Amino acid sequence: MISSDNLCMGCMREIGTEKKCPHCGYHVDTVQVAPYLPVRTFVANRYMVGKILDFNGEGATYIGWDIKEKKAVNIREFIPDAFTTRVRPNLTLQVMLGSEGTFAELRRSFEELWTKIAKLSGLSALINVTDVVEDYGTSYAVYDHFDGISLRDFLLRSKTGYISWEKARQLLMPILSTLGTLHKNGVIHRGISPSTLVIGEDGKIKITGFSIGEVRTEGGPLAAQIFEEYAAIEQCGHDYQQGPWTDIYSFAAVLYRTLIGSEPIAARERIINDRLMVPGKFAEALPAYVINGLINALQILPKDRTKSVEQLRAELSASPAARATGVRYNNRQNTQSGAPQPPVKKKKKKSAGAIVAITTCSIAAVGIITFGALAMTVFRDKFNLPGDKPEATSVSEVDNQVPVPNFKDRSYYDIELNPVFNENFKLKKEEIYNSGVSSGYVISQSLEPDTIVPKGTEIILYVSKGSEKIVLPDVVGNSFEDAEKRLTELGFEVVKSETFSGYHSVNEVIMMSPVAGKSYEKGTKVTLKVYIPASVSTNPGGETPFEPDEEDRTPDETETTAASDTEETTANTEENE
Repeated sequence: MISSDNLCMGCMREIGTEKKCPHCGYHVDTVQVAPYLPVRTFVANRYMVGKILDFNGEGATYIGWDIKEKKAVNIREFIPDAFTTRVRPNLTLQVMLGSEGTFAELRRSFEELWTKIAKLSGLSALINVTDVVEDYGTSYAVYDHFDGISLRDFLLRSKTGYISWEKARQLLMPILSTLGTLHKNGVIHRGISPSTLVIGEDGKIKITGFSIGEVRTEGGPLAAQIFEEYAAIEQCGHDYQQGPWTDIYSFAAVLYRTLIGSEPIAARERIINDRLMVPGKFAEALPAYVINGLINALQILPKDRTKSVEQLRAELSASPAARATGVRYNNRQNTQSGAPQPPVKKKKKKSAGAIVAITTCSIAAVGIITFGALAMTVFRDKFNLPGDKPEATSVSEVDNQVPVPNFKDRSYYDIELNPVFNENFKLKKEEIYNSGVSSGYVISQSLEPDTIVPKGTEIILYVSKGSEKIVLPDVVGNSFEDAEKRLTELGFEVVKSETFSGYHSVNEVIMMSPVAGKSYEKGTKVTLKVYIPASVSTNPGGETPFEPDEEDRTPDETETTAASDTEETTANTEENE
């Protein structure tokens, strides 16, 4: 029989008396970062907590052990870091003053989400949720643990970085079916991405990463966690309604990444300047109906986008209904331009250089694979494609000169994959922090665009590392002065909040927000709740007595002091008389 005493808290395999797990490398002396539950803590007297697997603004997921069923599980804890902290030694979650209502409302949403998922257990691509329980002043969801690899890592480890449509169809269509059932039961995921889709040891894929909607939308009460290149525009602070179409956008973005080998441009960038496109070699290999389905599902505005899973599935399978409506965006554009035209049918391959551009914001030509003279005339004038060399600036075999492209605002990952860039230039990457440019995108380049240079010239691309982030240290228990100095030196902005409740040392930091142990951008505001007693008659802690100013007193204290002053004045007057 398996004994929990001999289990590794990193992978829940038996390791006996070993200090370091031979399976996952976890060391038994590893300390769990605050405010998360320490390893071997029991939840609901049944689930033993192991190491933390991931966390976001809503909560944390631990690997765990079900002592009743003797099996590994995952334990999802609702612990919003924006307004909670953990009180030791009893580990009860404490909500900051004034946030009790928000906490209760979000906690109900958390419980409702996981209860709905639990009722749907059995779907092929869905995790198996077994329990929703309460403990330590908050709520927990428990589901079966399974070993696997994320779709992101799977693609990165493949030779090409992408897979064929036939393989992608077999792998991802179960996800689409499961999403359809979730939507019918009122569950919108809002976080579908290569990182939240996990391929198990049996080769089957499952949806993970469930969270309440407030953490998947910018501008809400929780620190948002959205997967930038896979999030729909309605999640990015724009006032559009969310629904099944939100997940459809994310799924289509995942399918694009799987088939093309590069991440799609983020919706927040596309709405300003839509440059999303399908390179020619993929356009020639993919069925026209797949490209059409992708375009319809990747429309930026929800009103233009594929509305349901059933509709997307029909388009990706080229059903008769999908063929009847599959060119709706193409025809809409033609009608608006005053020149209605029948859809162009796919022809036999004539040119390996043809490129089909997806220009979703302007609702470009849908599902058309351009070849031959068409590729060299109509679309060459209409689209500015990466790697496409206009006739006026084509490479001369005589002088071997090439023009420098404009790499600014392009994804470095996409640039790396472009064979034309790699053939013509020696590209060197230098990463720097820049809060104004998304991570992985080019900020500037060492040579100006359109400069004519010899083939093989080195160009330095300065690529954004995003905002500089710093791990926020835990300063609870320190004096305010020491805590403020330490945090300020690290680049945080400190805000002091005073409290009179409790039994602490004078000027001691008793709570902080946001939560310590995570990385935050430089300049992030850190609120320190500091204990300042209303009155101090003794000084057991050796601290300098502190008398609060008038504005720091409670109403009762102010009235009492005022009454005492009045009595003293009256007594002095009577004595003088």
